[in-house]
Amino acid sequence: MYYYPMYFQRQRKVNNNRSYTLDFKQGDVNGDGILDYVYLVGNKPYGIESPFRDNIKLKIIDGKTKDETIIDLKENAGYNPTLFLGDFSGDKIDDILISINSGGSGGYAFYYIYSFLNNKPKMIFDSEKFNAEYIYDVNYKDDYKVEVLSKNTNKKYILDIQYKGEAYLSEIYDKYGNLKEPIKGWVNPLGGLYPIDFQRDGTYELYAEQRVAGRYNADALGYVQTSLKWNTNRFIHFFQTIGIFGED
Repeated sequence: MYYYPMYFQRQRKVNNNRSYTLDFKQGDVNGDGILDYVYLVGNKPYGIESPFRDNIKLKIIDGKTKDETIIDLKENAGYNPTLFLGDFSGDKIDDILISINSGGSGGYAFYYIYSFLNNKPKMIFDSEKFNAEYIYDVNYKDDYKVEVLSKNTNKKYILDIQYKGEAYLSEIYDKYGNLKEPIKGWVNPLGGLYPIDFQRDGTYELYAEQRVAGRYNADALGYVQTSLKWNTNRFIHFFQTIGIFGED
């Protein structure tokens, strides 16, 4: 059984104030060589049975001085808030990845990565900024194709959607495979962000996933998959693909 330090156990006792420990990790996040205590804390506004959490904050306790730092999050409400500690910038010091599912029909989520080197919090990844940077045009084409243009990477992808079946295609195309009318789709905001050490060198890269939607949100066509790595002061893409959304 894992032993949680007394700081964690104290946090568990503040439940009468509707503040709960939602996740907890240990790691050296300030670079002094001593393990620090990293928490997500928040409220359960609809009671224990509801999975919804709000007023979510990042809390860091310095393992050496026991000083406490509270960081407010831009998007501080959602489902399944979790922490991951790992080195994303290559300085051999743990950074803090926060993930919160929005619960919306688009399946998107909120992601933040903080550096806490020398006890100075700095956001180095923000899913809102990622969504604003990685934008797309999605257009149905003749011959059962959908074109996805990634404006950030200047790449064009062609999806063959014949796998969607005759009933679906007959609503969109005539018998010659020509579009009956122009149709535009879209790419949803970031729905998945996964730390992966592609190079196996102890530094994590990011694997980002965005769902491609067709005529309506539930009409999933595929996923844009973007791999990111740290480059001096920001994350940049180094590989991007698109995958078909298979159906049973």
